[in-house]
Formats: sequence, structure tokens, C-alpha cells
Amino acid sequence: MRVRVSSLVLALAVSGALGVAQTPAPSTPPPSAARATPADAPPTPPSHFTYAPEGRRDPFLSLINRGTTEVGRNQVGKRPDGVNGLLVNEVVVRGIVQSREGWVAMVGAPNGKTYTVRQGDKLMDGMVRSISPQLLILMQEINDPLSVDKQREVRKYLRGGEEVQ
Repeated sequence: MRVRVSSLVLALAVSGALGVAQTPAPSTPPPSAARATPADAPPTPPSHFTYAPEGRRDPFLSLINRGTTEVGRNQVGKRPDGVNGLLVNEVVVRGIVQSREGWVAMVGAPNGKTYTVRQGDKLMDGMVRSISPQLLILMQEINDPLSVDKQREVRKYLRGGEEVQ
């Protein structure tokens, strides 16, 4: 035990005699600290950085309002006129009539206009699957990357009400 303690004291004495000591910290801050950005500004990625999702979701997108934003084929610019510019959630069944070709539904849009739709007509985020005397069935495209299902069936009744399956 004494040999170990004495060898430790000897090692400390030798290091002190050789002048091995810690250097004091510089008084000027490093150049990176002088260019500190405000707390509100997000950091900028390096110029060589690229993100390749390869089927994964973007980790920088918020999951709080996921699935509530309107995402459609032509959402970047102005919506197309007519039935092609309507979303499935905006459609209200005003009436259903029978024609020579089959059933035709009259649907109301949020802008107050009424349009006629037939089976197979395309909407902004879906299509008309079928029309019966009391019911309009729409297939809505789901643009949620975390959802297993890519389409869902929405039933809109003539007498009011909606059913999502």
C-alpha cells in the first residue's frame, strides 16, 4: 500500500517538475460563438445536405394536423372549375334522378352551385363509385403517408347524413 501511494506522489512530483500543467482558457470566445444565431431562427443545413425519403415520412413535418390538410391533384395552383375542383368532404347531395343511362346525382358545392355527377366522374380527391335512388357512394383517396389504406368509401345519403367506411 505504501509503495503505491509513494509511487503516486512521485509521479505527481515528476509531472510538476517537468512543467506539465494545464494551460488557462483563452479570454476571447471562439469564432463560432461570436456568430450565434437568434433562438427563433432554425439552423441552416450544410450546403451538401440532401434528404432522400425512400418511402419514409419526412421527419420535419408535424404530425399534429396530419390528414386534415387539403391535398389534391391540383392543390398547388388554382382549383379547376366544375366537378373536378370539388373535394369529397365538400359535396352535399341535393337530388338523385334517373335518366336513360342510369342514375344521376345533383350535388351542391360550397360556392352555392349545383352540379350533376354520374358514375365514374372524377372529383379533386376521389371519384363517384355508384349512385342508387337514396345514396351516392364516393371513393376518396387518402393522402396520409402513415395510413395503411389508400382509399376509403364515403356514403352520402339523399335525406342527409354521411357514412365513412
